Amino acid sequence: MSATELARAARQAIEELGELPVESISGLQWDGDKWQVSVDVRELERIPNTTDVMATYVVDFDEDGSLLGYHRTRRYLRGQAEGG
Repeated sequence: MSATELARAARQAIEELGELPVESISGLQWDGDKWQVSVDVRELERIPNTTDVMATYVVDFDEDGSLLGYHRTRRYLRGQAEGG
């Protein structure tokens, strides 16, 4: 699968399985065993939107592009700086 196809598959997995609105794809890497696609989602919408609860999920695919699974790696407020 191409990088674009992996990103689309990750988006679809999170939107369909996790029922979460995807905001962006923030990473794609091969770890030697599997493809890992980082997907940023909005878990909880708030007012103002800078306080939305966001999360990053990593979606794993095998070398043929078959879905292996996904898990949340980070949860943060939209307005929070990286590492904050």
